[in-house]
Amino acid sequence: MKLCVVALLIITSAGMFCGFACAEEAGSGHYQPGATASFIDMLPDRGTSTFVYVNAFTYYHGSTGASRDLELGGQVAANVKGTVYADTSIFLYQAPWTLLGGQYGAALAVPYVWLDVKANLLLSGKRGRLTLGRQGTDNGFGDIQLLPLMFGWHKGDLKWQGTFGIYAPTGNFTKGALANVGKNYWTFEPGVAASYLSSKYGFELTAFTGFDFNTENSTTNYQTGDQFYLDGTVAQHLPLFGGFVGAGANGFFYQQITGDSGSGARLGGFAGMTAGIGPAISYAYSVGGLDLAAEFKWLPEIGVANRLSGDTVWFKLAISLGANHEDPLHAL
Repeated sequence: MKLCVVALLIITSAGMFCGFACAEEAGSGHYQPGATASFIDMLPDRGTSTFVYVNAFTYYHGSTGASRDLELGGQVAANVKGTVYADTSIFLYQAPWTLLGGQYGAALAVPYVWLDVKANLLLSGKRGRLTLGRQGTDNGFGDIQLLPLMFGWHKGDLKWQGTFGIYAPTGNFTKGALANVGKNYWTFEPGVAASYLSSKYGFELTAFTGFDFNTENSTTNYQTGDQFYLDGTVAQHLPLFGGFVGAGANGFFYQQITGDSGSGARLGGFAGMTAGIGPAISYAYSVGGLDLAAEFKWLPEIGVANRLSGDTVWFKLAISLGANHEDPLHAL
């Protein structure tokens, strides 16, 4: 059980940073539900300087059906179908500095996104509601996320942390386009998390929760409402082939706590909700003084309102430098 898993412990990434789906204005916000859910998304709190690079590849496919309208780029559309591929590079540094006993860290995430959207645009005519089938594609760098404040604490097998993240509108957004890799508004995200991982039995129980506070999209005059999320994991971890394997279930709940507003919100308050659960497996291995880790998880949505409904697949790879190799699992 005493395997070097620091890279696995801080694959915070993908999870913390990928916000690629269409939007609450268009069906989702910056935070992807279920993104942070397990002990691998926690800061390592190792007492030394640590550098981590993570590459996170994400696939999502979802649809609304003909009965649910969404606003995309300032247009009202029905029967929306979206497919997203995103590859995110995350750069994380954890310093040896502490504040109130918590170790400080900071991170930057840069996503590159490929997006394909099909929908029926809704037009007004003398004969009532008309539809016009359209398809839109876009690719490029999406909205980056900065985490200037990250503090983590630990005591034995228990860890807890607080973070503050900022999503910046750096991705492309064009009014009237079905597909946009950027959202054209800022999001501020405070969050907290706690994780228990038994160094004796390998049992894990982890929970993440946070809020997203959004500014207005000035191009469409659409104010996406604020959101709450809760992600969690129950898993078992065992040694395997000189490494450390984990298997369990990830679950998530995501709810808008204020409705959408602004002159561009033609569908009204339009509060979104989603919940889901799915399997996750991970593997970590140490070689040549480096800590390497991989994670795969599939998260199908099982309850959705006012959003695209579909499945997300995550695959993450991480490499960590500057870790303490004495007893990394117990140092959580």
